[in-house]
Amino acid sequence: MAIFPEDIFTEPSDVDPDTLANLGPLRRLAGTWEGTKGVDLNPKAEGPERREFQERIVFEPIDPQANGPQLFYGLRYHIHINTAEEDITFHDQVGYWLWEPATGLVLQTIAIPRGQVAIASGQATPDATGLVLTATRGESEYGICSTAFLEYAFRTDSYRIEIAFEADGSWSYIIDTMLTVRGRHEPFQHRDRNRLVKVAEPEPNPWAKIVAAKAGPIVMVIPDPPA
Repeated sequence: MAIFPEDIFTEPSDVDPDTLANLGPLRRLAGTWEGTKGVDLNPKAEGPERREFQERIVFEPIDPQANGPQLFYGLRYHIHINTAEEDITFHDQVGYWLWEPATGLVLQTIAIPRGQVAIASGQATPDATGLVLTATRGESEYGICSTAFLEYAFRTDSYRIEIAFEADGSWSYIIDTMLTVRGRHEPFQHRDRNRLVKVAEPEPNPWAKIVAAKAGPIVMVIPDPPA
């Protein structure tokens, strides 16, 4: 059980405005990424279906966020996935990745436009070479919430994402969601995996841009040579 301070109102006063410098393990996610060899295994009436997909993820630094004394640095993200054989979006997802430097807590929030949201948690060190986060249906802290139809037909009981940061700067993930599909006796392991490479660097967060603009350009003064 987490131990929290008695003072739940006072926010930190010495907050660094530079999110990119304070993201811990999430710094390696900042930017725009693409992957073309994704694989999705999902349930269908006739049995499991395997689909290949291409993916684009944008991670944008946000300003530091405080819950009283709790301080997060984070990234807002958008995932867009298509398949080669269809024009319609295969998967769309938005949310935040958050890092609490004081405790090593890592969070991912998930919102999917089919009526589902979740918040997953894990622990990591600033120099971690990988991340593992989980969420469980029914939990009030790090749980999963779905529409009545999804609860009826394709209930998500758990979520797990494992990320591996590669030496060449790329990263890969495996996502497992355990589903209870109506009419099936055994749980279904819905798996997605992909490897992504960076195609664009991130911009600084809004507050960091303002601070940099107020500071102005650095002017170098070169002294005259001695007479």
